[in-house]
Amino acid sequence: MLPILDLKSNGASGRDEFRRVLAKLRGTSSFDSDASRTVNDIIAAVRKDGDAAVVRYMRQWTDAGFVASRIVVAQKEIDAAAASIDPKLKRALAAGIRNVRRYQKHILPRNTKPITIDGAELGLRFTPVDSVGLAVPGGKAAYPSSLIMLAVPALVAGVPAQRISVVTPPPTRQPGDAASHADVSPLVLATCAMLGISRVYRIGGAQAIAALALGTESVEKVDLIAGPGNVFVQLAKAQLNGIVGTDNGFYGPSEIVTIADSTADPARVASDLLAQAEHDPGKCFVVAWSRRVLDRIVAQVQAQRAACQRGDAIDNALANESAAILVRDEKHAVEVADTLAAEHVNLAVRDPRKLLAKLRHGGEFFLGDATPVAAGDYYAGPSHCLPTGTTGRFASGVSVYTFLKRSGTVWYRRGMPGHVVEAVSRLARAEGLDAHAASAEARRK
Repeated sequence: MLPILDLKSNGASGRDEFRRVLAKLRGTSSFDSDASRTVNDIIAAVRKDGDAAVVRYMRQWTDAGFVASRIVVAQKEIDAAAASIDPKLKRALAAGIRNVRRYQKHILPRNTKPITIDGAELGLRFTPVDSVGLAVPGGKAAYPSSLIMLAVPALVAGVPAQRISVVTPPPTRQPGDAASHADVSPLVLATCAMLGISRVYRIGGAQAIAALALGTESVEKVDLIAGPGNVFVQLAKAQLNGIVGTDNGFYGPSEIVTIADSTADPARVASDLLAQAEHDPGKCFVVAWSRRVLDRIVAQVQAQRAACQRGDAIDNALANESAAILVRDEKHAVEVADTLAAEHVNLAVRDPRKLLAKLRHGGEFFLGDATPVAAGDYYAGPSHCLPTGTTGRFASGVSVYTFLKRSGTVWYRRGMPGHVVEAVSRLARAEGLDAHAASAEARRK
């Protein structure tokens, strides 16, 4: 059951409950946690023992029968997956790839025309990183869509397909399961083939991130790592940032905030909430200033829940990770939504463009109740790898920008003017850096 949290009456219980919700959201990205300390130990082990450490952690958390020879996915396995994919599904994947590529090309930044200031031509150039590692979730489910949303922006940025590495784990074996040679998703492998990616590793978790950042006997070191994952994956990216580049985002458990008014279709809103709730765990919030609107949406959530296959995950998400939030008015709804700064923000209101102009924080915005979040997950164009845990207050989702570096350019085409030499010299000597001053003075005409 989706609990209703009352902020409209401004009572202490409602405020306290909202603080609890915020603390739980922000706690997923905390470095002061057992998870953070565990990740630190994993990184140290991979740095010291390479493949052997990766194998130990894969055996501990994913597959007790894992061996080092399984780390690298052979090209023949990728080719076999590509040959076996259903043609209709392949066409759907190809359409999604085309849409994402078209959108990313549209937003691709161009080198700016130089501006001349005090005799210097000043410009800005964009260049791609040399190599990237992409974390594609697995274990409990297969996500070829995440591969598309990561790889296509990298390819559009100019990263060669042969310099893109993918880490994706095999299915998680529960204690007592029969021994098996469980493998990664053939859909993910087939999508790799469609994208021209051949460097795939059958590993996941913090150990996979550490392997990409540090390199092992089997895993080639990369320059930048991007992708979603559980708290261990996200903390590993954060702890390794600086040793390796990262997407600078915390892409953890899936989230949605829907703002709904009296024009919202309760069935549509409920379907979006359930779509996020079936993630394990999903975090779902609907905000409205009408109790009647909330009651109708909550009723629809309950009605549609019975038809959903991932019932246990949904029930846990609704009861423990989610809330319907009653607020005073639209302005209050904007304040709450901006505070939650969710991965997905759905504006199920009469005039979504007007409301969008008032909002500041969110990974991606979906305008109108006719626009499902699932369209963004698979098909529309912007990447679905988006900031979570309220980090949308300062972070962005993956895009072509993630894989580009910005470099300024300076050219005194006709030499430094005298007044520029004088200014630079004075400033350098004021900081006690006489060699800096001398290097400018050496350019006197």
